[in-house]
Amino acid sequence: MRFLRLIRITFICWRYGLDELLLESIHHPVATFLMKMTRLGRKYSKPRGERLREALETLGPIFVKFGQVLSTRRDLVPHDIADELALLQDKVPPFASEKAVEMIEKSLGKPLNELFAEFNLTPHASASVAQVHIAYLFNGKKVAVKVLRPGMLSVIEKDLALMRSFASLVQRYIPDGKRLKPKEVVAEFDQYLHDELDLQVEAANCSQLRRNFINDPKRAGLLLVPEVFWEYSSKDVFTMEWMEGIPINRIDELKAHGVDIAKLARMGVEIFFTQVFDDGFFHADMHPGNILVSLEEKTFGQYIAVDFGIVGSLSEFDKNYLAQNFLAFFQRDYRRVAQLHIESGWVPRDTREELLEGAVRTVCEPHFDRPLSEISLGQVLMRLFQTSRRFNVEIQPQLVLLQKTLLNIEGMGRELDPNLDLWQTAKPFLEKWMWQRIGPQGFASRLKKEAAQWSGILPALPRLLQQNLSKEDYSAEILKALQTLSAEQKQRKRLAWVGTGIALASFAMVVYFVVLPML
Repeated sequence: MRFLRLIRITFICWRYGLDELLLESIHHPVATFLMKMTRLGRKYSKPRGERLREALETLGPIFVKFGQVLSTRRDLVPHDIADELALLQDKVPPFASEKAVEMIEKSLGKPLNELFAEFNLTPHASASVAQVHIAYLFNGKKVAVKVLRPGMLSVIEKDLALMRSFASLVQRYIPDGKRLKPKEVVAEFDQYLHDELDLQVEAANCSQLRRNFINDPKRAGLLLVPEVFWEYSSKDVFTMEWMEGIPINRIDELKAHGVDIAKLARMGVEIFFTQVFDDGFFHADMHPGNILVSLEEKTFGQYIAVDFGIVGSLSEFDKNYLAQNFLAFFQRDYRRVAQLHIESGWVPRDTREELLEGAVRTVCEPHFDRPLSEISLGQVLMRLFQTSRRFNVEIQPQLVLLQKTLLNIEGMGRELDPNLDLWQTAKPFLEKWMWQRIGPQGFASRLKKEAAQWSGILPALPRLLQQNLSKEDYSAEILKALQTLSAEQKQRKRLAWVGTGIALASFAMVVYFVVLPML
């Protein structure tokens, strides 16, 4: 079966002219000749990125998923291909509702009529990994029940095995293979896909994001995240609150309902930077299909997030690095950007700071000659990553995911409001964030955070100090060691004087008995 699958993949690659991508990478004359022979003189009217996207869609849902993940690796994939892969649609026919019911009952351990007051057997949406059904709980709450597609694991393992084989060939035989890191990309996809096969991972992501926003009154009115119903969720089933809204890319419909589009665009930027710099935990798949706008009276005009399969996490170090980089961009302090790369350890320590500064200036300076409303932070970051390859920068996966999300936010924001000035929206936020981190407020906040530990240590300090000072056994041992060391030093001095005396006496005897008689 695997051999037949390989034959089909090879045929589809030939059909869509993907050999052209190999021809661009392979420079061996024999291989180039053979590849040209297999093309049979064909020429292609469609761009390479579009042909690759269509080939992946023909190969099936797992390859579509792989293309979607690959589109986030703009540090590795050319711009035109990454842009085209970002258009991949993860839509497949639904599986039988009877099978969905069987999986729900088996996974949750109860008959369907004991779990839900009402369950719509017709799927509301279907994707490669799962499909969604609308249901009602016995308390009248409307919910979305996401059910994992049956038999996915065996299909995934077969296709992943083929992808690993392809990756090994690319890394071994294509000149640029090592830089592209195909094995690492497939391994990243492997982990992402297996995480998506566990719906409890997605439920946990949803719960965390909801808690970050619902418990902070300062964020009221920014983002709505559905409630997770854990008693109706498992590895194969994810039940969450049903969220009613209009997809954010239906701009005419939103305007017709009286939604402030310019405000909506600014809110999107604020939500993104709040998640990134305040929480270090962000929704990393914010394309229009996953973002709705509420028309409910109490939550009118608020963002609604759905589908939490892909999230990003940033450490305090990552957040500080990003904030300082962005602020340095605003101030055109390219030397500081270079220093941050070196200080982060992502550039070899022997990198010449002035050379890296020059490369950063080449990336950033052209953007500042354009109107601020036309500048793309995501594009700047992407170009910076690409330029950094010359200096052997190890780009961190979480930052690549962040850059992909930033491009999504920019595209979505400017689709809503072409005059959106992302830099002007972001700069005050970043300056405020930095002040909160390094100013008096930041100091007080860190002191408050550490207070619990210090409250237990400070009262005990006098006792601990007294105990250590009164430990005579330690003092006696130290005194004994010092006395031994002193005695050894005295003995060495005596031996040195004795040795010197013997040497002088020997010298005198040689002079008296040998040298003088000769004179």
